Amino acid sequence: MLELRPNCEWCGKDLPPDAEDARICSYECTYCAHCVETVLGNVCATCGGGLTPRPIRPRHAYRDSPQLGLAHHPAREERKTSRWSQSEVDEIRSRLQDIHPKDR
Repeated sequence: MLELRPNCEWCGKDLPPDAEDARICSYECTYCAHCVETVLGNVCATCGGGLTPRPIRPRHAYRDSPQLGLAHHPAREERKTSRWSQSEVDEIRSRLQDIHPKDR
């Protein structure tokens, strides 16, 4: 189940569970669309993979069983920050941004 991290790991912008501008990689690194487009060039700073819109978890359980939705599976509260420097991000971006994510 997705962690639904609460913020952009680059700029710190709040990304609540219903944020339409949240982007994730296959390891759930989370960034806002602005940082993906302007800083990262659709290259995850950690793994080098592509970033895609994060699904929005429903607020309510729409079935009796299993109990789903944010009330039963809330978003993560612990904030994360990228451990990579701007120069490290620039380096991985320059190597990978022109390679389609499926070919990386």
